[in-house]
Amino acid sequence: MLQGGLIHPASPGCYHLLPPAVRSMEKLIRLIDGAMRNIGGQKVNMPSLSSAELWRASGRWEQMGPELFRLADRHSKEYCLGPTHEEAVTELVAAHSNLSYRHLPLRLYQVTRKFRDEPKPRFGLLRSREFYMKDMYTFDTSEEAARHTYELVCRAYRSLFKHLGLRCVQVRAATGTIGGTASHEFQLPADIGEDRLVLCPAGHFAANVEMVDEEQTACPTCGEKLTQSRGIEVGHTFYLGTKYSSVHNAVFYTPENKLQLAEMGCYGLGVTRILAASIEVLSTEDSIRWPSLIAPFQACFIPPKKGSKEEEGAVLLEQLYDDVAEALPCLVGDVVLDDRTQMTIGKRLKDANKLGYPYVVIAGRRACEDPPVFEVWDQSTGTVLYLTKEGVIELLSKVQLP
Repeated sequence: MLQGGLIHPASPGCYHLLPPAVRSMEKLIRLIDGAMRNIGGQKVNMPSLSSAELWRASGRWEQMGPELFRLADRHSKEYCLGPTHEEAVTELVAAHSNLSYRHLPLRLYQVTRKFRDEPKPRFGLLRSREFYMKDMYTFDTSEEAARHTYELVCRAYRSLFKHLGLRCVQVRAATGTIGGTASHEFQLPADIGEDRLVLCPAGHFAANVEMVDEEQTACPTCGEKLTQSRGIEVGHTFYLGTKYSSVHNAVFYTPENKLQLAEMGCYGLGVTRILAASIEVLSTEDSIRWPSLIAPFQACFIPPKKGSKEEEGAVLLEQLYDDVAEALPCLVGDVVLDDRTQMTIGKRLKDANKLGYPYVVIAGRRACEDPPVFEVWDQSTGTVLYLTKEGVIELLSKVQLP
């Protein structure tokens, strides 16, 4: 991502996201917004600064230890930079004291910067001190309803990763400092991953290694030998019960007009981590490959070098670029013309590989034929196609956008 001009280091564990990475992230957020809306999610935006009083009430001010970024204002009032927002959202809901069972389920989510004072930030955006996360907090009338919401969100996560074309495994996990009684991680299997997973080859069982006994070597369902894998955690879900609603008194009126504590769940997706993890699992040694839906741009058009034998193909390629924009208006802004014609095609193709365009269209020798034939690199398959103008437009018409 550094070589491709996607990110630039600012300080340990903090990065500038450069324009292509921001484009990719915005596309991913659009997909996440759609997935959350489909299950009744409503978007909010909570402050990054969170009062120490809230965290002390839940017991996490001490429990979180040095990973919590802590600060005091000019009045000596203590705050933290939120790594997560259970306390804040529960207080928000509790402040609406006339909440009725008719208002539930309530599913609130945000996509915001989070902060964690990592002792050893590493792997770029995979383990950083400042990152973007989508976090959803749900409030239900009963455990049964909360469990239904839990399965609904897990299904939405699985569907999102499938839509992105990423192999993602839902594994049983520890609840850690978030708490609650049930938890699952969503892991992308990868050699670089920090988590160790045990998986049933038939798909009946999957868990983080910390959740199984050392003696357990076979799947409890089918008896198959469990295999080990490493994974990058890109999502985490928790069934919280009344752990936070009881502290902050997040209650609602039942049909009998009695006050009852809301049953809660919380659900995270690492937005910047998904960007880095998807590049990690899909790319080759010398070229970035994105899930095509969130590639910063969909296609790059490379005209010949100025002064080369093929130079007359430049006009034809620029005409093709305009024809694509006219025929496929949805792709306007998602297609780039690399007009650095003082550089060779090979050098610009190398740059295109670094950035990860799903398609690269080149005006080579055959662009001067009648009819002109263009060289099209399909990065997802690593194949080269030779297509006329109509063929290029037909190929790009199949491109999906979020």
